[in-house]
Amino acid sequence: MSRSLSMRGSMRSRRDLPPPEKTIERLEAMVDGGNFYEAQQMYKSTSARYIAAQKYSEALDILESGALVQLKHGQVTCGGELAVLFVDTLVTGELPYNEETFGRIKKMYEAFPRISVPHFLGDDYDDEGHQLSEAISAAKARAESCSSFLRAAIRWSAEFGASRNGCPELHVMLAEYIYSESPETDMTKVSSHFVRGNDPKKFASMLVNFMGKCYPGEDDTAIARGVLMYLSQGNLRDANLLMDEMKEQLKSANSEFPKTDLIQFIKYLLPTLERDAYPLFRTLRQKYKTSTDRDPVFQELLDEIAAKFYNIQRQNPLEGLFGEMFKI
Repeated sequence: MSRSLSMRGSMRSRRDLPPPEKTIERLEAMVDGGNFYEAQQMYKSTSARYIAAQKYSEALDILESGALVQLKHGQVTCGGELAVLFVDTLVTGELPYNEETFGRIKKMYEAFPRISVPHFLGDDYDDEGHQLSEAISAAKARAESCSSFLRAAIRWSAEFGASRNGCPELHVMLAEYIYSESPETDMTKVSSHFVRGNDPKKFASMLVNFMGKCYPGEDDTAIARGVLMYLSQGNLRDANLLMDEMKEQLKSANSEFPKTDLIQFIKYLLPTLERDAYPLFRTLRQKYKTSTDRDPVFQELLDEIAAKFYNIQRQNPLEGLFGEMFKI
């Protein structure tokens, strides 16, 4: 076949693709009828044809519909896979970040199930009941599926038009989902997304909630980590907002900050960074080194803070634990 005939055939096949509405309706009926796997394969193959024809809008409609209906039926793996393919299509089509597309991503995010599972499992739970084990496995699968989708969306938003770190609202959504849905909450990961978000008040609420359920000694570490992460980004404003908001919320709950040297260090550090006072900053680090050595990443965060506020260059910028912490 000549090249010209091949090109005409390709152009004709693009034109021959029907509008997606009937396909969407048929596939939704399949899912409603319980044919989850068969419908999943058809969602993937049908959307792939539209993508090959560069009909990205139609492909996105098919994938969004599939993700929503699969998630509605509790099919998290299937729904999450289609949600990731939705983002992959945005990247393939080099489609720019905008509020309309963010709204579609948020709608899929909100469709992911939310089922409470204990974060901290004590001796009251034994191994005889399979229900708890199954619930934990399902929670891990939900958290990983939603996290994969949102991480992909953050990478797309960073590449195609949102801020350098990606859409702040997407970071907050990811932080919330990891914290509320994962049975083994990684507070470093949760905090790393909150500090790239735009809602220190919500971050404060999460930390106050965490204080009520964590093991002794974890509360002040989590608070300090959040503040230091903000500061390592050069964000003194939100670091102060976080502490002020936590103070208000704790006061309302007739509670208060942990009375530890680590929290005292944070309270001294914040006003120090308002001034050109590197000698005082260095003295504080030396005086409270025993406390800041409790978490291996704190020294790296403080090195980055010195670079941001006092132009003291790190020997290995953005390497080690610090670099790993802010990967998407």
